[in-house]
Amino acid sequence: MLDLSFEAPKPKVIAGAKHDWELVIGMEVHAQVASKAKLFSGASTQFGAEPNSNVSFIDAAMPGMLPVINEYCIEQAVRTGLGLKAEINLTSAFDRKNYFYPDLPQGYQISQLYHPLVGEGEILVDLEPGIARMVRVERIHVEQDAGKSIHDMDPHMSFVDLNRTGVALMEIVSRPDIRSPEEAAAYVGKLRQILRYLGTCDGNMQNGNLRADVNVSICLPGAYGKFRETGDFSHLGTRCEIKNMNSMRFIQAAIMVEAERQIKIVEGGGEVVQETRLYDPDKNETRSMRSKEEAHDYRYFPCPDLLPLEIEQAWVDDIAASLPELPDAKKARFVGDYGLSEYDANVLTADVVNADYFEAVAEDAGDGKLAANWVINELFGRLKKDEKDITDSPVSPAQLAGVIKLIKSDAISGKIAKDLFEIVYSEGGDPEKIVEERGMKQVTDTGAIEAAVDDIIAANPAQVEKAKQNPKLAGWFVGQVMKATGGKANPKAVNQIVSQKLAEN
Repeated sequence: MLDLSFEAPKPKVIAGAKHDWELVIGMEVHAQVASKAKLFSGASTQFGAEPNSNVSFIDAAMPGMLPVINEYCIEQAVRTGLGLKAEINLTSAFDRKNYFYPDLPQGYQISQLYHPLVGEGEILVDLEPGIARMVRVERIHVEQDAGKSIHDMDPHMSFVDLNRTGVALMEIVSRPDIRSPEEAAAYVGKLRQILRYLGTCDGNMQNGNLRADVNVSICLPGAYGKFRETGDFSHLGTRCEIKNMNSMRFIQAAIMVEAERQIKIVEGGGEVVQETRLYDPDKNETRSMRSKEEAHDYRYFPCPDLLPLEIEQAWVDDIAASLPELPDAKKARFVGDYGLSEYDANVLTADVVNADYFEAVAEDAGDGKLAANWVINELFGRLKKDEKDITDSPVSPAQLAGVIKLIKSDAISGKIAKDLFEIVYSEGGDPEKIVEERGMKQVTDTGAIEAAVDDIIAANPAQVEKAKQNPKLAGWFVGQVMKATGGKANPKAVNQIVSQKLAEN
């Protein structure tokens, strides 16, 4: 049974603080829409292209150029909303958010403030086996990305790359329901997992395709509960926003140092100023970037170049019907259909490619538990050692299933199976043919095993006497028989025959 409590965990005691303080965290995650073209132009979104090579006249804000909505980007945002069990608004509108950056040619960003495409949704965040918390999503709005200013190529000037300008973003805004650095990282991880399952964002944080702004505030124990009851933000402390976080580890570290900074100010008799800050991982500190702007500071107004966006319920229903099985449902099915532990199911469903690989092995081998054990322990372990991804696995699902079927048929032992797996991983080939050609088949002939046991017992009378006094020493005989047969004897048969023969002596 999952614990879906909204209550705060035990208050986190910050080192050096005079009082216990609770954290309140909200996230604004910017997810780049998985689309080959930009939101309002046909320019490419290819990552790593030559600077300023993926720029249309619309992206460059040339006079007279008008934006045209990319329908596929809207479809991807609707798909994301449905995946988060969110309300889809059939009527939405785009606004101009006015501000100046050198990498924003228009002098404004086309975004959605007053009428977003997607309304309230939810994300179930797994904290540990059996414990999860529901984080509410306030909205998802669609907007265009800005370009990139580059400051480290010349000591005297900065450069601007407009390739990202106009790329479609989904800004996924949570409620302030997150209560710890660990939970914040888990939230981003779960959101990224869902987006990958949906195919609406690749979740690549290194390329900037998924980045988060983290709002952090502190409050005394009990204050958050009052906020949840009343919706009154005055129960919470003043929040500060940490911009452009693109690492789970840095998200956790930034939250902690920002919380410590705020606590030091409050306990010193000062007041936290609402502002936007940046996290410096080298110094492990946050520093002020600018005062926190409100909506009126950006002079939002409806975009005159775009009519309100109206979509049909039938179109939304068609998208909903095409949704894939999502992580929570897949995990529950793996537990129910294959008898997996929640931990194993969680590992296997962490990425949709891993889940598909496992299921192909399990279906072919006809044994979910054995398939999970081999995929998680042997395959994942070896891939991690070689710094490879499942997509680069030299062992196909059919090959791994072949190894498992040989174990199930008693053709090979577990030890031989590991040797066989290594051969298949390194050299390839059909597992069954490899076993036949290299004489790796397990010895199941009880007569041959009995003869080997008799020889070992006859050669070691002193050890036999010891085994009679301490039955646990029978394992020594088993080991000797396995050694004598080159590890090919059926371990179960060896154990039975050794026990029988020792009892007869």
